Amino acid sequence: MQQQSGQPELVEGSLPVFVFPTELVFYADEQTSHKQVLTLYNPYEFALKFKVLCTAPNKYTVVDATGAVKPQCCVDIVIRHKDVRACHYGVSDKFRLQVSEQSQRKALGRKEVTATLRPSAAQEPPSPRPQEEERQMREQLADSVFFEQTTFQTESRSQSGGPSLLTVLLGLVCMAALMLPTLGEQESTVPVYLHLSVTKKLVAAYVLGLLTMVILRT
Repeated sequence: MQQQSGQPELVEGSLPVFVFPTELVFYADEQTSHKQVLTLYNPYEFALKFKVLCTAPNKYTVVDATGAVKPQCCVDIVIRHKDVRACHYGVSDKFRLQVSEQSQRKALGRKEVTATLRPSAAQEPPSPRPQEEERQMREQLADSVFFEQTTFQTESRSQSGGPSLLTVLLGLVCMAALMLPTLGEQESTVPVYLHLSVTKKLVAAYVLGLLTMVILRT
């Protein structure tokens, strides 16, 4: 007899993971930038447990490298760069956040976040073209080997400055998703493949609400 459940079975690696930001930049001459925060969002109706892995664990201190996120909540993960030296300038390390259900071991989803140490914000190099940046990212992630981070005690969040361009763009994407027709609508000039299900629209609305809180807090 097939077991019925109100929630579809989740395939390993198929669950979208919502992490902000997706890139960490540390500056050697700015002490405040040596401590940064990753926010992991859980817009789903079930709790998630997470684990933070890193390609260079000896260079960073991660607060709460493992933990759980309640349904429709978020957690802050504090990351400190503890090996600020000139030999590490320009080196891109990677963090991987793996999430799973509390009752399972398999990783339902994962998200990579890059971390780079630069000498100074005043010497910020010009941004590469989008195609070149995507190619470099794929090459870097393909060769990454991730290691588990040591868990430290919880620390309160401390952030300053206005919302980043990524926050604004993600908010615009969520707004656009909410404006698209709902799956099943007949009278619409928008192609059928752009019609979104009610579940996807709920996720977009919740993420938009979280982003609004992040913007207001900054």
